[in-house]
Amino acid sequence: QVQLVESGGGLVQAGDSLRLSCVCSGGTFSNDYMGWFRQAPGKEREFVGAIFPNGNTYYTDSVKGRFAISRDNAKITVYLQMHSLKPEDTAVYYCARARYGPINSAAQYDYWGQGTQVTVSS
Repeated sequence: QVQLVESGGGLVQAGDSLRLSCVCSGGTFSNDYMGWFRQAPGKEREFVGAIFPNGNTYYTDSVKGRFAISRDNAKITVYLQMHSLKPEDTAVYYCARARYGPINSAAQYDYWGQGTQVTVSS
């Protein structure tokens, strides 16, 4: 059975960097789309970005240029490297896997991690 486990969240200050990890076991990782979503207090779940099986990435405008998604198929792990963090990035970040697009639609993702908290202080 597919299981996703996020880690790496924490409390940082504005301008800092943080890298989240998500280990995805029990599936077909190298053939899957891996997405990152976030849920901020008082806000709807938001698509952050995703990485395609071929390594191409796509990001929402608010994080473009600051966040980078990568994958290590040998480690069945997807990463979210975050730079220049802002208070508005504060949220619970979720890793999810999809077998098909559209990759910015939460409905396409059939397995989700438990989430990891990222808090950015001003």
